[in-house]
Order: sequence, then C-alpha cells, then structure tokens
Amino acid sequence: MLTEERQAKILAQLARDGVIKLQDLVKDLDSSTSTIRRDLQELEDQGKLVRVHGGAKAISTLQSEPGVVEKSTKNVHAKRQIAKLAVQQIRAGEVVYLDAGTSTEAMIPFMSNLDTVLVVTNGVQLASELADINVKTYLVGGELKNTTKAIIGADVVETIKKFRFNRVFMGVNGVHPKFGITTPDPNEAAVKRAVLAQSEVSYFLADASKLNEVSFAKVADLEAGVLLTDEDDQDILKDFEHLKQIMEAEK
Repeated sequence: MLTEERQAKILAQLARDGVIKLQDLVKDLDSSTSTIRRDLQELEDQGKLVRVHGGAKAISTLQSEPGVVEKSTKNVHAKRQIAKLAVQQIRAGEVVYLDAGTSTEAMIPFMSNLDTVLVVTNGVQLASELADINVKTYLVGGELKNTTKAIIGADVVETIKKFRFNRVFMGVNGVHPKFGITTPDPNEAAVKRAVLAQSEVSYFLADASKLNEVSFAKVADLEAGVLLTDEDDQDILKDFEHLKQIMEAEK
C-alpha cells in the first residue's frame, strides 16, 4: 500500500472515530508498527492529527461541537456498549435523568422493560424515542438548541431545581484528569451542573475519544460522578484513578 493511500485511510478512520489506536492500525492496514508510527508522525507534522499514548486523536478546539447527525455516526459500537452498561445500573421505580446527546440516546433500545421508571430529559429526540417504547417521560421546557437538539436556558435550570433524581446519565465532550468534565457551550454546562446538584448518583458516558479532551465550559470535577467508558488501556485510565469509580464496558 502506498504511503498516501495508507495515510488517507488513517485520516478517514480518525474522522469517523475521533481516536485511533496504533495496534488497530497495524492490523487493519497490514503494516509494521514502525511504519504506522512514521505515518502518524508525518500527519502530526502536517497538522492533521495529534499523537497520544498508543495512537492518535483528531484535532479539536475548545469550542468544537459536532452536531447530532455527525455525532450519531461516530463510535457507534462503543456508545452502544457503554449504553448497555449504563442501563444495567437503573433499578425499578427510579427517577432517572437522561442528558441530551447520542451517548444517552444509545441507552433507549435497552430500556424497553423499564416501565416503572420515570425519565426526565432535556433531549427532544430522546423524549420521542422514549415515548415510542412507552417509558413515562417528562421533557423540560426552554430554548431548543438546533445543533444538539437539547433544551437549554434559565427556564430549564429553574425547573431542574424542583426535581430530585436517583440517577443521572450524562454525555460529555471532554474528560480530563486536571480540567474535569467539560462541554463547548456554557448554557449546556449550566443545565448539566443543575442536574448533577439534584442527583443521588451521576454517571458520565465517555467513549475513548473523549478522554484527555478539554472543551470551553467546565461542568464538574471528575469526582462528581462515575465514569462509564470503553477505554481499556490501563496506562490511560491510571490518570483517572482519583475518580469516584470507573466502569469499563465490555468490548
């Protein structure tokens, strides 16, 4: 395989998944470790990716925020496995909050037997899908953010303060050992903080591409919840050992 062809495949996979692992590239591209390392170095020198331990990640800015359509095509398998693990934490009769986003939306196919659970959400798409499987759902009202289909704003925050939740499941844009849980939009961050303050137990759903990422607005410290992730590289996870708990989804 020509260098240009190999590097094009690397960038295509990175665009799809957000993060790529060195050993996966070695296997998928049938190339040596040294060859892939050289490719990653060249692509980083060209400003097309950022090398990290064991692989590479896409370049992002503090304000980068993909829309729902773009996010729905990324890391689909990882999100499904994390979602399955998340639903296993829910108990009959609980009041659960599902944050707007594709990671929490992936939980809904596993929730069809939770007919005694009440779900509160700020996700328009989530509310519709929950209704389709006859899960009792409360959709909070406020301003609709077109890109993420999330309800945000001061009205949402005031409404949330009137509720209590047994469990909160929250999608995140960045999970960093120093900067904590972050998201690009301060308005969404405000809603997330209000929700966390009303929760008995909170879970952050983060596929491997979200680890060591930082966005503009801080939501919470890492200790505010339990991290649910598909990342299984212990060298990466050791940076997050001060979390309350880390739960790894099955591959």
